[in-house]
Amino acid sequence: MQTTSAPTHAPGAIGPRGVRRAPRRIPVVIPAAIAVAWALALVAQATGKAHLLHHDALIEGGPPLWVALPVFVLAWQVMVAAMMLPSTVPMIRMFGAASARVPHRGRTMAAFVGGYAAMWSLFGAVAFLGDDGLHHLVDATPWLAAHPYVIGGSVLALAGAFQFSDLKERCLTECRHPGAFLMRYYRARGERAAFAFGVRHGAFCLGCCWALMLLMFAVGVAHLWWMAALTAVMVYEKVGRHGDRLTLPIGFGLLALSLGVFLQYPAWLGSLLAH
Repeated sequence: MQTTSAPTHAPGAIGPRGVRRAPRRIPVVIPAAIAVAWALALVAQATGKAHLLHHDALIEGGPPLWVALPVFVLAWQVMVAAMMLPSTVPMIRMFGAASARVPHRGRTMAAFVGGYAAMWSLFGAVAFLGDDGLHHLVDATPWLAAHPYVIGGSVLALAGAFQFSDLKERCLTECRHPGAFLMRYYRARGERAAFAFGVRHGAFCLGCCWALMLLMFAVGVAHLWWMAALTAVMVYEKVGRHGDRLTLPIGFGLLALSLGVFLQYPAWLGSLLAH
């Protein structure tokens, strides 16, 4: 007796390894959030208000830390939406297919994205508190205050060195194969499981991109050229056809930039990160 099977190209169909094929579209709220985040950054830059999103404005002469921290974390969401959501679109598509038949699908997707954002919000909060401590250190160390490029050069060197680490490679491998990641970690269903899965995915995403995102603290959030360059690097590293070939050249490039900043040659490199 002849049997029929669902066409493999149908949205949500089961693939050869048991993973639902990604639907052709992602929830419209995802590209909308990315577009709004970039629009806000563009408007802030065009109107000269970008400095209001800079952590320095909140730390130096700003409100008390307990007020400045949540304000920064709120502004940080713009950076996460603009810079990190584009690189996680393949996982969002896969997750949307896998959760196509669960009740309250919209809330499940929101829980997944919320878990992902929670990991990056935690990173932003920790980095902000660390930056606050660094400001106090600079205030107490006249030599550092007179040589601010040392801090920027150190951040560049850290980001460059991390490109060669095993942790970077392991986390990138997980992010480059969303189907395998979904099969391995998304076993339960429901909003709580979706949030936990989003946290796990965010942890691996954070593991491969935290050093590059830390550069945004050196240049200031909403700095468009750095935002665009770092976003392009992180997206292509994860989803580009030859993304695995980009990691080491980027590492060498960042190390070369850090050396130039330390040596102050050419002269303009000294202010490369001073924004």
